[in-house]
Amino acid sequence: MSSKRLRTESGNGRGRKRQLTREIAELNPVLLEAKERVSEAWSRGLEYSHELGLQVSTQPFTHCVIPDFIQSQSFLTGLQNDLLQLNFHEKSNDLYKFKQSDDLRRRKGYHISALRKILYEDFRLWLSDIAGVKLESTVDISCAKYEYTDVLLCHDDELEGRRIAFILYLVPEWQGSDGGTLDLYDADDHYQPREIVKSLTPTWNTLVFFEVSPVSHHQVSEVVVEGKCRLSISGWFYGPMLERPPRYIECLSQVPHIACDEEILYEWINPIYMDMSAQANIQEQFEEKSEILLKNFFKKEKFQMVCEAISNPKIKWKRRGPANKRCYDQAEEDGFPDILAKCMKLFYSEAMFLLLSNFTGLKLHFLAASDDDEKDEQEDDLEMSDENEQACSSTEKDEKSDSTLLNGNDSRGGSVLETTEKPMPTDSPQKPGVPVCRGELRRWKNGYYTLIHDTNVENTEFALDLLLNCGCEGWDEEFGGVTSYIAKGEDEELLTLCPEDNALALIYRDKETLKFVKHINQKSINQFNKNNEGCSFWDISFVYYE
Repeated sequence: MSSKRLRTESGNGRGRKRQLTREIAELNPVLLEAKERVSEAWSRGLEYSHELGLQVSTQPFTHCVIPDFIQSQSFLTGLQNDLLQLNFHEKSNDLYKFKQSDDLRRRKGYHISALRKILYEDFRLWLSDIAGVKLESTVDISCAKYEYTDVLLCHDDELEGRRIAFILYLVPEWQGSDGGTLDLYDADDHYQPREIVKSLTPTWNTLVFFEVSPVSHHQVSEVVVEGKCRLSISGWFYGPMLERPPRYIECLSQVPHIACDEEILYEWINPIYMDMSAQANIQEQFEEKSEILLKNFFKKEKFQMVCEAISNPKIKWKRRGPANKRCYDQAEEDGFPDILAKCMKLFYSEAMFLLLSNFTGLKLHFLAASDDDEKDEQEDDLEMSDENEQACSSTEKDEKSDSTLLNGNDSRGGSVLETTEKPMPTDSPQKPGVPVCRGELRRWKNGYYTLIHDTNVENTEFALDLLLNCGCEGWDEEFGGVTSYIAKGEDEELLTLCPEDNALALIYRDKETLKFVKHINQKSINQFNKNNEGCSFWDISFVYYE
């Protein structure tokens, strides 16, 4: 007998101590009542709906919604209060932004312990029978708070051993227009998400679960209402591993430079960047930091013409996906106004390849010197010095000749290009590979982003990223839309680029450096739109490979 238990006293009740009671947490009895029908629907891929609200749906993938999951309202209120007293940590990366509690698996406290017991025991056994999977007794479980501008972007939850994902909502009165909905995507033949076909609005004491699979793509849409907290408990049940199909790998086209007279550089680019001493200084800074920002890169009048043309309603835009990798608009080049066509031609041009070589020291053109070239020349000099001093001298003269081609000046004060007729890189027998690039004109607005993903072929090579923004005057980093660079396996950002008009960003990344564009949130509409006719901005994005 426990000495701590409070007892009532006999007699007329005077001086009687009040008995201490705890709210008992019990599952909704409909789970047992409908168990056979739910199990049949789940295994056969059928729709099922119970009169008390429990539903099994098959589109876009099989999931189950259980209203009134726990019977005691007083228990739920106590649970909610306990959860809100937890320490929450800001979680933010390419995929999400929200606040998360510590792992609840070992958290003490009556309400959390009681909920954990229900999930680990009664519900796990019921779920094992429904899904036909022997689920392990260990369960991942944590609490999350989604508030204004918080979001969890498209993903499939796949991770070793995860079999069933679940979410229990403890929210105030909630509308779909508040955001924070659980959006479910359908999938294409490559198991990639296509579009949202169902959105579930959070409801107090409702639990949703689904089987983790290659097609279980879902997201938590951005919370767009201020002053509300989307509180939920979520996690995964684990079980035997399933065989998964191979990850789909996209093919990205790359093209060599196009022949173009050097006059295009003088037509477009600020003259200060055409000066050879300025280029040498830029290269020195770039080689030290692997990145540089060149402000006022285009001539003012050219940049204004681009900004005017880029908002032309005749430009055809298409949404780039899939949603588990990216979401933004890409312009179709066949509908470009003339000024935009010339602008894109500039970045594809041979002249730009050589200019970027001078800016960065990378070998993006066969005339550009590289570290390997210098090393090879030094080794050749050592081998030849004992045999023929005259041959060595001749080699030095050839190098000076090449240097003159790279650093030649003309009446305009200095040029990266003052070359004679030269062959295309593909015609050079000394170069096994040809420098290539790919580029696009992108439009960014609320809800757009890019994500880091395992199958990104961009990360298989060293590369030079180029970005030039337009229409982003007054843009603030808190809106999102910034380009971030991180080291693989790390969360800390190495570099963050906030959109800035007419500033050319050059970033050299290795195979261990990843990049993404942060989700553009609701603040971009509420604040940026106050000073702009629209709430979009654009960028010209290119990637160059040696």
